[in-house]
Amino acid sequence: MGGKYYEELIVGEVIRHEFGRTLTEMDNVLFSSLTMNHQPLHINADFAAGTEFKRPLMNGLFTLGLVVGISVNDLTAGTIVANLGYEEVRHTHPLFAGDTLYAESRVLHKRISRSQPERGLVTLQQTGRNQDGVVCIQLKRTALFLMRPTGDA
Repeated sequence: MGGKYYEELIVGEVIRHEFGRTLTEMDNVLFSSLTMNHQPLHINADFAAGTEFKRPLMNGLFTLGLVVGISVNDLTAGTIVANLGYEEVRHTHPLFAGDTLYAESRVLHKRISRSQPERGLVTLQQTGRNQDGVVCIQLKRTALFLMRPTGDA
């Protein structure tokens, strides 16, 4: 497993996720269609041409999901029970088909669960940047992590 257990996460630590993902028009159309988001700004190039952006914007919920997804191998693969919440989601710069999204996670806070003392809550600040290093999305995410099993090194 690539995920980290609660004990392995250090407040203040920044994890730069190695893999980026280039966004495609198909990603945008498929995600928008699957979620029944028929906003023309995402799926209608003719409409988008008349906006300040001049082309379709990537769906912001897809972007959020992708930032979280990029972090899975390094942070949570097999080591979390559940995501508990997302806060303060900020879309600070537009993303378009052809952009590449990279992500990093900072451990903001952690504490042992009061109701499940064999698990811990961790709050992360996750940041997505485009290929030019411009911050495009930032969010706080809290997840319930597993503690390292007894007997493991």
